[in-house]
Amino acid sequence: MNTSLELQIKTLPSSPGVYQYFDKEEKLIYVGKAKNLKKRVSSYFTKTHDSGKTRVLVKNINTVKHIVVNTETDALLLENNLIKKYKPKYNVLLKDDKTYPWICIKKERFPRVFMTRRVIKDGSEYFGPYTSVRTIKALLELIKELYTLRTCKYDLSREKINTGKYKVCLEYHLGNCLGPCEALETEQHYNNSIKEIRNIIKGNFKESLERLNALMMGFAEKMEFEKAQRIKEKLDRLSNYQAKSTIVNPSINNVDVFSIISDKTHGYANFIKISNGSIIQSHTTEIKKKLEESDKELLELFIFEIRQRYNSTSPEIYVPFQVNIGEDVKVTIPKVGDKKRIVELSERNAKYYKLEQLKQIKIVDPDRHVKRIMAQMKADLRLKEEPRHIECFDNSNIQGTNPVAACVVFRDGKPSKKEYRHYNIKTVVGPDDFASMEEVVFRRYKRLLTEGESLPQLIIVDGGKGQLSSAVKSLEILGLRGKIAIIGIAKRLEEIYYPDDPIPLYLDKKSETLKITQFLRNEAHRFGITFHRNKRSKSAIQSELEQIPDVGKQTITTLLRKFKSAKRVKEANIEELKAVIGNARALKVYNFYHSKKDNEK
Repeated sequence: MNTSLELQIKTLPSSPGVYQYFDKEEKLIYVGKAKNLKKRVSSYFTKTHDSGKTRVLVKNINTVKHIVVNTETDALLLENNLIKKYKPKYNVLLKDDKTYPWICIKKERFPRVFMTRRVIKDGSEYFGPYTSVRTIKALLELIKELYTLRTCKYDLSREKINTGKYKVCLEYHLGNCLGPCEALETEQHYNNSIKEIRNIIKGNFKESLERLNALMMGFAEKMEFEKAQRIKEKLDRLSNYQAKSTIVNPSINNVDVFSIISDKTHGYANFIKISNGSIIQSHTTEIKKKLEESDKELLELFIFEIRQRYNSTSPEIYVPFQVNIGEDVKVTIPKVGDKKRIVELSERNAKYYKLEQLKQIKIVDPDRHVKRIMAQMKADLRLKEEPRHIECFDNSNIQGTNPVAACVVFRDGKPSKKEYRHYNIKTVVGPDDFASMEEVVFRRYKRLLTEGESLPQLIIVDGGKGQLSSAVKSLEILGLRGKIAIIGIAKRLEEIYYPDDPIPLYLDKKSETLKITQFLRNEAHRFGITFHRNKRSKSAIQSELEQIPDVGKQTITTLLRKFKSAKRVKEANIEELKAVIGNARALKVYNFYHSKKDNEK
C-alpha cells in the first residue's frame, strides 16, 4: 500500500457514507457503503480475503474518495445511484436494474396515492425513495385507515362526472371511498385530505396531530379500542423512521451545489452535482490563500473552475451565500427545506475533507501544521505577531494555606515542560489571588530581563479582569506594558479579557485557538495543584517531627528518607534510630514518643 493511500485511510471519518476506489488511471473501480467509513475501508487492507476477486480489487486500489451522509439509509441510496451511473468494474449490477420504491401522489383530479418504482416526469409528486417496501406498505395502510381515497383509475373530469358516466363501486359501500365519481365528495374536501397525507409522508405530523387524536378518541368513545390501538402502533412505528431522504429528491434536477469552509491560510470547497434528483458526483479541493482572500472570492473561483472542468451546463446552482460568477445561471441561497439540507450536506463534506487534510498535514508536514495554528491564533486573539512562545500563570491555595503559583510554557502550540516553573508566594499573607498574581508575574519577567532570556509573545492569566489587572501592574513596573500581549481567561463561560476592555471576547467553542488556550490554562492548573498538594502533604508529615525538641530539619529529612513516614519513625526501636541518626539524636526522638505514651497511660 502506497504512502498516500495509507494517509487517506488513516484520516477517513468514522461516519456513515459512501467510499469510492480508483485505480492508477483514476478510473472508478468500486463503490461501497459503510456505517463507519474508516473502519470499513481499513478492513480491506488489514484482513486476509478468501475471494480472489477481492484480492485483485485491493491490489488495484490507488486512491480512496468518500462522501459523508446523514444516515445508513442515505448511504444505501447514494451507493445505488453511483453504481447505476458509473457501473464500476468490481460492483455487482442487477440485471433487472431493480430500483427503490417511491410513494406517488398522481397529478390528476382527485389524486391517487400509491407505490411505484417508476418516476415519470408528468408533474406528479414522488416521495422517497424508500429502502424498505414494508415501510411503504405500513405508511399506505395508515393513510388508507385515516383517509377515504379512491383506488380506481377513472378519469374523474368534471364533464364525465356530470354526465353520470361512472357508478360507485364496492369500495364506496365498504366505507373506503366517499364516491367522488358520482360527485358525492367535493374536490376541496378530497384535496384537504391530500394535503394532510403529504405532511404525514414528509414526517410532519404536527399539522395532522389534532385530526389523528380526534380519530383515536372517536374510536375509544365508540369502544372500538382495537382500531384506536392499531392507529397508535402505526404512528409510533413511523415516527421513528426518517420518512424521506435528503440525498435524493426528484423535484431537484440538473443542479450544481457549492460550499466552502476556511481557516486563516486555506479554503476547502465542495461540489455536488444533482441529476434527476440524485447525487451523481462530488468533488472537494483545498485552495491556498495568497492574499487573505474572502470565502466569497474563493468560492467564485472554485465555481468557475469546476463548471469548466466538468463542462457543466446546469441552469441553477445552490450556494450558502451570494456569489457573482458572470454567467447566465440562476443562483439560489436556500433558507429551509430539502435545498437547504443539500447545501448543508455539501458543507459537511467540505468540513470532513478539511479535517482529513489537517490530520495528514500533522503527520507529513508538522511545520505547516504549526504555521497554520499560529496564524489562526494570531487572527482569533487579535495579536500583532504569532504567539510562538506563550506563558500561562495560575495561583493555588486552599483556605490560605501554602499559597503557590505555577507558570507553564508552550512553544509552537506544544508544552515545553522543561521550562515550567513553580513559585512559593513570599510577599502575600492569606488567600489574595490578585496580589499573588502580581508578585509572580513580576518575579518571572524580572528574572528573564536580568538574565537576558527571550520574552513570550503572549501571556495568559487564569482568571478574569481582577487577575489580569494585577498582572498588567507588574508589566508596567517592568516597562513591558504594550511589548507583550496579555489576556485573561475566565473559567465559567471561557471569556477572553483584554486590558482596559470591559467587554470580553467569546471564541468559537470548537476553534483550535480556544482549545489550545484551554489546554494552557488546564496545564497550569494541574501543575500548580500538584505542587500545592505535595507541599501540603510534606508540611503535614513534618509537623509532628518538628515538635521534637532539639531536632533540626536535616535530621527530620534523614528520618523520612529512611522510614518514609512519621508513623514509622514513631514505631521504630532505639537501635533502628541509632543506626540512622546516631546515639544522642536517637535518644531524643525515642524519648519524645515514649514519654508521650507514658503520659497517655
